[in-house]
Amino acid sequence: MTTRFIANSASRNPGGTAIRTLIALLVLALLAAAGGTLFIYFGVYNVAATEQHTGPVYWLMHVAMRRSVQQRAKHIAVPPLDERATIERGFRLYEANCEICHGGPGVAPDAIALGLTPLPANLAHTALHWEPAELFWVIKHGIKMAGMPAWEFRLPEPDLWAIVAFLQELPKLTPLQYKAIAQSLREVDAEAVPSLPDATPGRGDVERGKTAVYQYACVTCHKIPGIVGANAPVGPPLDKIATRVFIAGTLPNTPENMIRWLRSPLAVNPKTAMPDLRVTERDAWDIAAYLYTLK
Repeated sequence: MTTRFIANSASRNPGGTAIRTLIALLVLALLAAAGGTLFIYFGVYNVAATEQHTGPVYWLMHVAMRRSVQQRAKHIAVPPLDERATIERGFRLYEANCEICHGGPGVAPDAIALGLTPLPANLAHTALHWEPAELFWVIKHGIKMAGMPAWEFRLPEPDLWAIVAFLQELPKLTPLQYKAIAQSLREVDAEAVPSLPDATPGRGDVERGKTAVYQYACVTCHKIPGIVGANAPVGPPLDKIATRVFIAGTLPNTPENMIRWLRSPLAVNPKTAMPDLRVTERDAWDIAAYLYTLK
């Protein structure tokens, strides 16, 4: 009789059971959050690059990275990648910029890459399993916490696609073929492969400028509203820079002078600690557009 009473009471009060279940889940969530906080606060997890990730951590990071790339690359239109000139240009760019970390057939990565955790991928294998659009997205945007830099602000887009074109051929090359191609291309006059022009600057793209501010490492010397980073007070903070009368204490604060300062600080002031970061004209206009939102 007692059992029937409890069962009947539970059936008459399903809301009470749901509330108790919800409370139990909340308690478990709070305990998990507290445990995670203590785990981080007391430095339990070893962040040393000499210690490999545990299997579960590596799996989680890899799956999260893979799914993130797939979602963001699925609508990218892929241009023709089979032209010989494009592939050869991609080889040159790969050898100059990618081989240092990823190596090549019969070519070891540079020592600095061997100290990274996780280690840079062998792209001869990656190119077999990744779609061209996915490779392009990674080259352009990089990957957080993996040592993979973003090349969007280092190379024009046609060059990024040229690297993708070469990666389609990389798995087919033997070490001897790779070496022979490298040697033959070195013998070609460098003027025969001119640098591609940067995109024509417009009026300035605020969102792209915000990204460029981070990609040019401005946050390592300046405190900049909206940019997460070290915020080291090496240089002056850039909050309200749009309302300041002068740039660098000497130039009247106009967009043209901002571009001039961003691209050639040493020409403006030879004694400045502001380095020449080789900012392109397009990137300078975009950075300026973002800086002029800081009022």
